[in-house]
Amino acid sequence: MARQVAYTFKGEEKVINFAYDKYHDMYEAAAAAEGINLDRFLAMEQQVAMTSKGSKAVRDFRTNEFARMGLTNIHFVRDEQDA
Repeated sequence: MARQVAYTFKGEEKVINFAYDKYHDMYEAAAAAEGINLDRFLAMEQQVAMTSKGSKAVRDFRTNEFARMGLTNIHFVRDEQDA
């Protein structure tokens, strides 16, 4: 089943295709679609993960940094097919 990720980049809503064999998560896919290099972000995220006691700090860091990059409201698009 094909997955899609919806996000807002600098006020413009976009939808892209997503595959786990190509990207680790939907944030990485959205950044790749916009041509954003995540090398520094991933290194800092790893440091936050090593120094924090829970995953909330990592989630907050990720959300705040992606908002700073202009990417907001990142989520998977639900398939609206009737079974």
